[in-house]
Amino acid sequence: MAAAASTQPPQPPKLTQLLERDPYLAPFETDFQRRYSLFYNRLKNIEENEGGLDKFSKSYKSFGVNQLVDGGIYCKEWAPGAEAVFLAGDFNGWNPFSHPYKKMEYGKWELFMPPGQDGCPPVPHGSKLKVVIRAQNGELLYRISPWARYVIRDEDKVNYDWVHWNPPQSYIHKHPSPKRLKSLRIYESHVGIASPEGKVASYKNFTYNVLPRIKDLGYNCVQLMAIMEHAYYASFGYQVTSFFAASSRYGTPDDLKEMIDVAHSMGITVLLDVVHSHASKNSEDGLNKFDGTDSCFFHSGPKGTHQLWDSRLFDYANWEVLRFLLSNLRMWIEDYRFDGFRFDGVTSMLYHHHGIGTGFSGDYHEYFGLHVDEDALCYLMLANHMINFLHPECITIAEDVSGMPALCRPVAEGGGGFDYRLAMAIPDKWIQIIKELKDEDWNMGNIVHTLTNRRYEEKYIAYAESHDQALVGDKTLAFRLMDAEMYTNMSVLSPLTPVIDRGIQLHKMIRLITHALGGESYLNFMGNEFGHPEWLDFPRRGNNESYHYARRQFNLTEDHLLRYRFLNAFDRDMNKLEERFGWLASPQAFVSEKHESNKVIAFERAGLIFIFNFHPYQSYVDYRVGIETPGKYKILLDSDAAEYGGHQRLDHSTEYFSEEYPHNYRPNSLMVYIPSRVAIVLQNMDIPK
Repeated sequence: MAAAASTQPPQPPKLTQLLERDPYLAPFETDFQRRYSLFYNRLKNIEENEGGLDKFSKSYKSFGVNQLVDGGIYCKEWAPGAEAVFLAGDFNGWNPFSHPYKKMEYGKWELFMPPGQDGCPPVPHGSKLKVVIRAQNGELLYRISPWARYVIRDEDKVNYDWVHWNPPQSYIHKHPSPKRLKSLRIYESHVGIASPEGKVASYKNFTYNVLPRIKDLGYNCVQLMAIMEHAYYASFGYQVTSFFAASSRYGTPDDLKEMIDVAHSMGITVLLDVVHSHASKNSEDGLNKFDGTDSCFFHSGPKGTHQLWDSRLFDYANWEVLRFLLSNLRMWIEDYRFDGFRFDGVTSMLYHHHGIGTGFSGDYHEYFGLHVDEDALCYLMLANHMINFLHPECITIAEDVSGMPALCRPVAEGGGGFDYRLAMAIPDKWIQIIKELKDEDWNMGNIVHTLTNRRYEEKYIAYAESHDQALVGDKTLAFRLMDAEMYTNMSVLSPLTPVIDRGIQLHKMIRLITHALGGESYLNFMGNEFGHPEWLDFPRRGNNESYHYARRQFNLTEDHLLRYRFLNAFDRDMNKLEERFGWLASPQAFVSEKHESNKVIAFERAGLIFIFNFHPYQSYVDYRVGIETPGKYKILLDSDAAEYGGHQRLDHSTEYFSEEYPHNYRPNSLMVYIPSRVAIVLQNMDIPK
């Protein structure tokens, strides 16, 4: 008698490794199995019904409006709620009915237009188009294709127009993508504000003025915000209207391709801040109600609207939504040569409550159960699997505040498949400390705990602040530390006041300890490296459409009479030092000291010794620091150096010799002079590097 076929659901092949690494996850083994089974079955269905994930995720080459080799045009849309679909535009005098689509299965519609007698395409490059939808109530709706590659807004118009983008000669990439980086030093950027001028800056400006600056600062990765087209500039790019279109307010698609190509020529990796967690509610020039119903691409009813963001929420269980989103990722990688993604709003995706009114204590029950949106998690697993399978050199980052376990472990273990997650507790901790505590009350143990409290073998991106803290209504660290005195006392011709002195010294120390102790990657938002004054505010009604705060005053670092150059120089040398020694790619630091009354933190990482004295006024002569490796040590980086706006209290020619004297659980130790509010990095000169 033949054995009965197994009905056992597919198991994550390496789940055992995950549970051995973290035995506290064992009670949730069935949750991991169910999640993986959902992923496996969706992937299997795609393989069986779409000819494979490769073909499925290339749908951007067939959906929308695409030119064929012979000059003909093939059009395809998914509009399940439409009664009829037409294409109108400049090419047919905006006749809404002359070019009807043919209805296909599963809510799809297609249209083929042969080339002209001279072989020219029937829809010329640069001409305007609209998909015309006859809704179920008979109303004609003029829509932009969800797959549109280029949309523009004329100055006298409110809404965007879809422009057919098919230039005779598209930009040809000249430089290969950089190899996958071991140490990521990320410069979070926004093209539109990347200029001291009060206007929307361009891709060209970023290419020729900002990329060289990023390279000089020692960053090897740029993370680009607000690239996916968004009708409302002040949304910071987080209310996307056209997912396949690079924002035209900065230039053309070819300008962006050139920008990425030039970055690659400099060895800079380029990541896209991708927004797949929600979409703009715009219907005239957005995805909302594309076919006249509220359920096309999104959940219907209240489930399909985010209460706080006032935006639409995707139905991740829908086959065509998966096609749309996976193809979107593929297009940005293959057409533009992006090297990976920072997925925005992952917490909102992971939970049905979207994180609204919910705190996360770290109790594992918060991450498993009916409140988890496993369809959204399955999409993220599919996305990471696809990227890793087709483009293993690409990087993915999760913006998750909840701390979902295994989010950055391989899908084969039952994890989410991300490479990195943002260490979002770190900036919150710095804000809380500066805002609520006197300097003498800073808790060294609490600082170290926050910087080192991360899941074993999941990579974290440490940052002292990002764009969130720069926005109007919040304050950057520099502004919290120095506030109004930044307007009057940042000149070297004015006295170094206690407020400015404290701000400059702590700004450097906070960045260095975050960089060296906080994770496996480091991120900085453009301008914050030099303590950019004021806040970030986009033109809107509330500020009379002013661009005054929607810019980055890079010129401040070039004025030798201003103290901003000190912070800029320190940030550059800190990054260059990491480039030499690679502490981000090294195992976690060994913290030998976190002394509360002395306000001293000392640790070893990548063969270097980091010593921080946060005490507001107490300096220490012959301060003993425990170390692992004996030898002769010298100063590599000193936040008190003159070129960083310090007080030059340390002699860099000093040699520090270790003693075979155990201290703080280390077999050896050495004696150093560590002034107040100073950080130093020591190198063992006896070890060849």
